[in-house]
Amino acid sequence: MTALQPRRAPSSDARRWWALLAIAASVLVVGLDLTILNLALPVLSAQLHASTTDLQWFSASYSLVLAAALLPAGLLGDRLGRRKMLLIALVVFGASSAACAFAGSPAELIAARAVLGLGAAVIFPMSIAVLPVLFTPDEQPRAIAAVMGATFIAYPVGPLLGGWLLDNFWWGSVFLINVPVVAVALVAVALLMPESHGARSRRIDIPGIILSSLGLAGLTYGCIKAGANGWGDPAALATILAGAAVLAVFVAWERRAGRHGTALVQLELFRSASFTWGTILTTFVSFAMFGILFAMPQYFQGVRGLDSLATGLRMLPMIGGMVIGMVGGTRLQTPRKGPDGSPAGAPPVGPKILVAAGFVVMAAGLAVGATTSAASGTAFTATWYAVAGLGLGLAMPAAMNAALGALSAERSGSGSALITAMRQVGATIGVAVLGTVLLSAYRSQLDLGGLPAAAAGAVRTGVIAGVGVALHLHSAALLDSVRAAFAHGLDVMLAVCAGIAGLSALLALAFLPRRAGAGARPADGAGARPAGGPDVAAVTGSGAPLAPPSPGGQDQGHEHARR
Repeated sequence: MTALQPRRAPSSDARRWWALLAIAASVLVVGLDLTILNLALPVLSAQLHASTTDLQWFSASYSLVLAAALLPAGLLGDRLGRRKMLLIALVVFGASSAACAFAGSPAELIAARAVLGLGAAVIFPMSIAVLPVLFTPDEQPRAIAAVMGATFIAYPVGPLLGGWLLDNFWWGSVFLINVPVVAVALVAVALLMPESHGARSRRIDIPGIILSSLGLAGLTYGCIKAGANGWGDPAALATILAGAAVLAVFVAWERRAGRHGTALVQLELFRSASFTWGTILTTFVSFAMFGILFAMPQYFQGVRGLDSLATGLRMLPMIGGMVIGMVGGTRLQTPRKGPDGSPAGAPPVGPKILVAAGFVVMAAGLAVGATTSAASGTAFTATWYAVAGLGLGLAMPAAMNAALGALSAERSGSGSALITAMRQVGATIGVAVLGTVLLSAYRSQLDLGGLPAAAAGAVRTGVIAGVGVALHLHSAALLDSVRAAFAHGLDVMLAVCAGIAGLSALLALAFLPRRAGAGARPADGAGARPAGGPDVAAVTGSGAPLAPPSPGGQDQGHEHARR
């Protein structure tokens, strides 16, 4: 039976979209921090007398806490309230950003970065979790595009802003800049976002929290070590295997806990083809794109000799292509309207075709990028970068919408945390694997004949060090060799990324349902509720009652705030 159409006043509709801006601001501040840190590492090394190990832990401490806390954060959002958890996380993120800015030693900065990761672990899933609550399935593509856009806009803005700050202020300013952005997000979330929660009476799965945290942290740390020391490093491989083994135990425990209604993760979600393949394909996007975002700044700075500001500017074409793809993809996912403005038919293009098309476009851009040389001009790199961004803009929101379509409003926090955890691990593995591919290909093309052992060892560590050695020795031949070798390594890595995108297109065509949310959506209480009875998911804005569910039987469970 068709559910009643929710009745909203215009001000309520406007408030929901203003709330979306608050969510986007929350995600943006996290993305800025990630990109600015990479830019500040050389300065931090000099100012804090940080060793190479310290520099690795500046990033690793953040990533490990983020991975470990993601799934518990989703559960707490469902249980305590997603708006409340987002506000707490923003306060934690702002305070730890200030602590990073005024750190007096590497140990203090590592500790502050770990707390920063804790805040990010809540911000990411909560920002996604509120989308199925605030917006109907017809509106979700636009909402997802806005949040994903805020995430990726941080990549060019971070280097631009960070370069300007480092050129004009002390190094702590790159962390302190988060504070005013957090303050704006706090006010916006407090005033505009309605509270929502899930089954608050559900017991907390303590063993599941411990197992998931240890497993995700182990897998992430192992990949970080493998990226730094190579995949032949026994410690890295042992950590990866241990993390994977713990996650296998976690899955077995969750199956048992699910039968008693106390599971941390609703494994029944994987019965939905939309959720399973939407999540897998967004992970593949993260795998490929984070490798590119890791490698291209090194190309622009090491091979092309550009500074941080110029590097940020040359990343803008990808963002431009992404925005065009997101806008176009959103329109293609919007149902046709009848004369009265109500939905009158299916969207022009379903997620299967849109995701597959996005991956095909991305693969084409990356394949062209795999012909980049040390002499390639700005127009060439801008063109293929924009095409890859266009494909990303088409594929990522559509795949994410397919995954979110399987989530009920009650379990959107834990479900979104699961999606985010898989994306985070995919990004970490992507940087490690693709970084190894790039470095191996780079080393295979170096001409180090006649160099002292110490100098040759430094050149083999990467393009930035190689360029530094060549300039120190005033060797034009070595400089050309280093730059040509890195361009070759980049080409090999981009070819691998193109292959991943092509494979993803085939997987989308083979397994992704034709419409978002198709497949089994678990009922709110499936494996999630104690025997005591249902705990109705609530969404309140200004103390107002819930609107009825959105139209279409498959969308019951999506609830909306209204005044």
